[in-house]
Amino acid sequence: MVIKHFGMLYKFTLSDHHMKVCFINKEVITAMSRMRRSDEQHGRDYFFVDEAYFHEMITKGEFVEHAKVFDHHYGTSVTSIEAIIGRGHHIVLDIDWQGAQQIREQFPDNTISIFLLPPSINTLRQRLEKRGQDDEVVIALRMAQAKSEMQHYQEADYVIVNDDFDQALADLLAIIQVGRLRTACQAYQHAQLIKQLFEGL
Repeated sequence: MVIKHFGMLYKFTLSDHHMKVCFINKEVITAMSRMRRSDEQHGRDYFFVDEAYFHEMITKGEFVEHAKVFDHHYGTSVTSIEAIIGRGHHIVLDIDWQGAQQIREQFPDNTISIFLLPPSINTLRQRLEKRGQDDEVVIALRMAQAKSEMQHYQEADYVIVNDDFDQALADLLAIIQVGRLRTACQAYQHAQLIKQLFEGL
């Protein structure tokens, strides 16, 4: 499952609440090339690596998806996904449209993408300002980038307008439940049962 966010302030809040409610889903921690902020923890928020090491990982084919966003590289490692799938969990990826395209190309039958839109441009700016992490120049850059990236909303399977938090969370959980019931997902989840049923015919 891919979640593409443009709610900014609610970005991780929605994912975190969804993870607490739907505990069999696991969010993959991505690698990134920027410096760690004071409130971030290596291995909890991201795996922080330098530019040279990140490019080395790309060369070795260690990412299932990666992208450059605001002069920093983000990527999801193959090993982290394989480890979660191996434990029988579904996966949640909180990535942009570039990464979503790569995931869909590699797993076309097992990917559900959700695009979160802000209720307005003004709300998007207010959420960026409320974070208190960027100056006005960076906020302007993020706004320009967001407007460009929102043009990709039609590539997603579902769209949620991230206005009312409780409603957005309810919509997200409904999509997740429907995704679990897809034939491909059920066939994988209940492979042993299905085999036994056919053997008993």
